[in-house]
Amino acid sequence: MYEFEYQRPDSVAKAVGAGGGEARYLAGGQSLVQSMKLRLSSASTLVDLGGIDGLHGISREGSSVKIGAMTRHSEVARSAEVRAAIPALADLAGGIGDQMVRNMGTIGGSIANSDPAADYPAGVLGLGATIQTDRRSIAADDFFKDLFTTALEPGELIVSVSFPVPQRAAYVKFKQPASRFALVGVFVSQSAAGVRVAVTGARSHVFRVPEMEQALARDFRPGALDGIRIDAAGCNSDLHGSAEYRAAMVSVMARRAVEKALAG
Repeated sequence: MYEFEYQRPDSVAKAVGAGGGEARYLAGGQSLVQSMKLRLSSASTLVDLGGIDGLHGISREGSSVKIGAMTRHSEVARSAEVRAAIPALADLAGGIGDQMVRNMGTIGGSIANSDPAADYPAGVLGLGATIQTDRRSIAADDFFKDLFTTALEPGELIVSVSFPVPQRAAYVKFKQPASRFALVGVFVSQSAAGVRVAVTGARSHVFRVPEMEQALARDFRPGALDGIRIDAAGCNSDLHGSAEYRAAMVSVMARRAVEKALAG
């Protein structure tokens, strides 16, 4: 690990003030610290967000659920508010990594990292959430840009994420057994605003499938997806699964997600 300065501010303003240049925000450390240990990443300064009370917490606000950026995965998984309003999101959080990862990792850290196989991006995009930063609101459709790349500007800090409450939703993933990352994960939701289908693990970053959304908007049942296939071009390929395999698994996981949403 390279040498760095460590800061632990007690307010968003102080964190943003320290977050310029080559500084990095530490929001749980389940990805950043590991890459720094391997010298795959470096930072002149680590700004630990753990001491900012305003970044923690879960609340129901009208027709949405607001989750602070530093809220742990385990807190989301067991939250009565989330389980009552969006059980699919609690289910997603409960399936992230192992217990240690869920006790340390945060929702803000996860989506800011935009790992291609992470679970939370599917929930954020699949529910049409809004990401609130220290300076603006960003719609989920505009947030995830590419591999480990988001719409966040240098020094910009995620404060919270607001999830609209759907009529029904479900998340299903085919996980890598050791890491529990999604080889392919599909989040499906239905609401007054329409149907959303978000896929993680298959490409460089999370994406929607308009053909599936249109079919499910007409008839929300697994059979509506018959004949819809994902192009393998552009899909990830590694020792865990080829591009063709991942493309085929999107259809399988989408059907299972619809089945789960209807059963819930």
